[in-house]
Amino acid sequence: MQLALAIDGHSMFYTQQKLGWFFDPRRLMELASAQSDLEVGSAFWYLGLKDSTDQRPFRDALTSLGFSVRTKPLREFGHDPEQRQYARANLEVEIALDLMAVSSRTDVVWLLSGSRDLERTVEVLRARGLKIVLINTDGMVPRELRNAVDRFWDLASLRPQLERSEAMQAPVFSRNTP
Repeated sequence: MQLALAIDGHSMFYTQQKLGWFFDPRRLMELASAQSDLEVGSAFWYLGLKDSTDQRPFRDALTSLGFSVRTKPLREFGHDPEQRQYARANLEVEIALDLMAVSSRTDVVWLLSGSRDLERTVEVLRARGLKIVLINTDGMVPRELRNAVDRFWDLASLRPQLERSEAMQAPVFSRNTP
């Protein structure tokens, strides 16, 4: 069975901040690849960018891991200096289009997002026979989206498998010393 991964970087950044730990994209890909009945057929990561150079090393790392990286410029809202500034990229359309494009060759989708705007996309994908697994955490997912999916995995329960740990990373280079 073919698996598609779709990671809403903006949504997951705030989810991870709430949890107090960050997951490692490499470990996510390893977890997906380790599923005995699934083969990763597509993997997408969606990011909003301040400018074209924003997060370049991270984007390059994602690409080297096998993710197709989709980006859009951030749009700022609330220009009053007394108000909080908000920035959004609104990548839900890109997520929907990519998942629809691969739906004929996909059996399962792991959706890492908390966007209510993806509810209808999930309904259509399920009507096409795909199983949708939503990965996020309580309090960061609207009820409508959670109710639309086949299964919900709480990201907090996946911490042992996914947490980014600098100590677990292999060094980029090492010095051979006697």
